[in-house]
Amino acid sequence: MLRKSCLARPLFLSLLLVAAFLLSFCINTSKLPIDNFTDQTKILSQKNQNPPRSIEFALNCTIFTSNQTKICPKNSYPTTVDNINNDSIDQSSKCPDYFRWIHEDLRPWSTTGITRDMVERAKNMSHFRLVIVNGKAYIEKYKKSIQTRDIFTIWGILQLLRRYPGKVSDLELMFDSGDRPKVRARGHRGTNSTDGPPPLFRYCGDRWTVDVVFPDWSFWGWAEINIKPWESMLKEIKEGNEKIKWMEREPYAYWKGNPHVAEGRRDLLKCNVSDSQDWNARLFVQDWILESQQGYSHSDLSQQCTHRYKIYIEGWAWSVSEKYILSCDSVTMIVKPRYYDFFTRSLQPLRHYWPIRDDDKCKSIKFAVDWGNKYKQKAQAIGKAASDFIQQELNMNYVYDYMFHLLNEYSKLLKFEPKIPDGAVELCPETIACLANGLEKTFMMESLVKSPATTAPCTIPPPFEPQLLRKFYSSNMNSIRRVENWENKYWETMTKQQNE
Repeated sequence: MLRKSCLARPLFLSLLLVAAFLLSFCINTSKLPIDNFTDQTKILSQKNQNPPRSIEFALNCTIFTSNQTKICPKNSYPTTVDNINNDSIDQSSKCPDYFRWIHEDLRPWSTTGITRDMVERAKNMSHFRLVIVNGKAYIEKYKKSIQTRDIFTIWGILQLLRRYPGKVSDLELMFDSGDRPKVRARGHRGTNSTDGPPPLFRYCGDRWTVDVVFPDWSFWGWAEINIKPWESMLKEIKEGNEKIKWMEREPYAYWKGNPHVAEGRRDLLKCNVSDSQDWNARLFVQDWILESQQGYSHSDLSQQCTHRYKIYIEGWAWSVSEKYILSCDSVTMIVKPRYYDFFTRSLQPLRHYWPIRDDDKCKSIKFAVDWGNKYKQKAQAIGKAASDFIQQELNMNYVYDYMFHLLNEYSKLLKFEPKIPDGAVELCPETIACLANGLEKTFMMESLVKSPATTAPCTIPPPFEPQLLRKFYSSNMNSIRRVENWENKYWETMTKQQNE
């Protein structure tokens, strides 16, 4: 018995060791995080795929000499690069809600389509014709625009073509870089009308016109008044916001601009503080000639976020200043506007801004400031909602995606094949930036798209349902009327107290 037990003991111990080893292995593997295993699988899967190549578009300015004409270099940049990760197409983010206005702007042609005759009828109202064929841009100029509006608009379109090579559909369009919309809606409202309005692209619109709204030139810089490209301005304004917290800012409404371009602005100056009256407004005249002589030392937009409230008022038409004012964390006080640009139609009163009457500005401003200083947290929330909207939904990625979707949706409506007209000039970044000087060249180089996108554009939302659009308009009007009622009661109380 002793001998048998001695022989069995080593065998038993061996079996125990084997069992312990197997058990420890099972325990250890059961403790492995599933995420780690998944990550390893992803890594192996990614290794078997070809990731998007990092492509950089060079700007070749060496081809231009004083004796050469402005001709785009051959194959200056690819027009059929497929640098977009296919996996990103299904995962692309949804575009901001203001992209829905693309459908509304193109609605006048949704049933009839756009004929060549319609396009040609917009010629006498245009500064240039843009043609895109096979990913390349061609321009036929008709007249010179104000300052460099047309140049920087075209520059922006060229950057779009570099961002999405070969992805922008062939098209022809007319562009007016003036201030006010021109194509009257009257007579073209009927969806069955074959004599549709001429499609004309521009920077703003109003309720009486059907001009197609496009991002303005200043997104790529405004050289004449030293306003940097939008991407740089967003960063600088955000940094400026952090220097003075909202509660520590001047408790007044601030405006600085050129009052000579519109009667409404001249009327606004009557609301400035004086020895006899304080309407809670601090208003300053912007002398651009003097500013240029002083190196724009007093016109840095990132240093103008010092008041709790900032006023936006239109000039000759809509003003590019609106996006800079909205991004300041201050409560934006919008004097009742007539015009809109491509994103402002989605702004909501009492959420993104405070509405100001256009026929009684001073009283309206004073009440708004008094209300905000009484309900500071509510006022601060309005300012923050606007600046968040600008920072998050109006960055350059979305600006380019808006352009992309607008042009492609427009192209779908064309009932003719776009062609390069006689006399049109092919444009590329070299023909513009290489020959530019001063701030124009600085801003172009700063806003140059150096590589194609590696992700797909955001997904455009569907058109507004008519009922939803009516509800949106009704909600905005109700908010404005609510503010007007508050104002009326405020001034009735003030008058009563003065008469007692």
